[in-house]
Amino acid sequence: MAIDLKLVSQLRDKTGAGFGDCKLALEEAGNDLDKAVEIMRKKGDLKAAKKADRAVKEGAVSISGDNQKCAVVALACETDFVSRGDDFKSVVKELSDKLLSNPEEFVAWADTRIKELILKIGENIQLAGQDVFEGPAVGQYLHTNKKVAGICVLDQVNQETANEIAMQIVAMSPKWLASEDVDTEVLAKEREIYREQLKTEGKPEQIWDKIIAGKLAKFYEENCLLNQIFIKDDSKKIKDLLAGAKIIAWTKFSV
Repeated sequence: MAIDLKLVSQLRDKTGAGFGDCKLALEEAGNDLDKAVEIMRKKGDLKAAKKADRAVKEGAVSISGDNQKCAVVALACETDFVSRGDDFKSVVKELSDKLLSNPEEFVAWADTRIKELILKIGENIQLAGQDVFEGPAVGQYLHTNKKVAGICVLDQVNQETANEIAMQIVAMSPKWLASEDVDTEVLAKEREIYREQLKTEGKPEQIWDKIIAGKLAKFYEENCLLNQIFIKDDSKKIKDLLAGAKIIAWTKFSV
């Protein structure tokens, strides 16, 4: 069957695939452009499966919505070159918009859209995170590199504070909200490490408890959001900013 070169060109525009792949798909589809796209998408599924074990160390984060409700999507890829491309950035934004507007259909829709992008770009591309946040004040911070974002939801309308804490989350990467949230196993391991350190240093055993208490306070300050020193004012901790408000949700997204 003779293949219409105009159709090959149109198929390449739709998929970003090479001339040979487009020609083969059109031959299989009998010059039906839509069917050829479907065939290539199916082949793209196979390509995606082959690429799925390749490391994804780059990507981008997108936030859609406003101060009361937002959706966040992190999309990972293999190279920084791809993450900075218009096609990739456009799809990340489409994904966050879709998650905000229609979360029920998001998973299936995103799977299809990502496989289309894999077919076009030729890299392993995976969702690295997604969620929807809603509340009286949804703080958002997206770093200028578009690779990391923080979200903080407060139970009261205090948007400036919510945004400040979202920035804190990006900068300081807390692991827990409060000291009481830290796993007992983690604390036991920390105490064990501190005791070994003090023993090695030759500190008198009778003062170990006091020193360990100080080390744990420092551990909480570094790892618990409420205990962290505010990055914009080292005379305050995050819990001092809340003024009666409570953090009801918080997350850091990164690729």
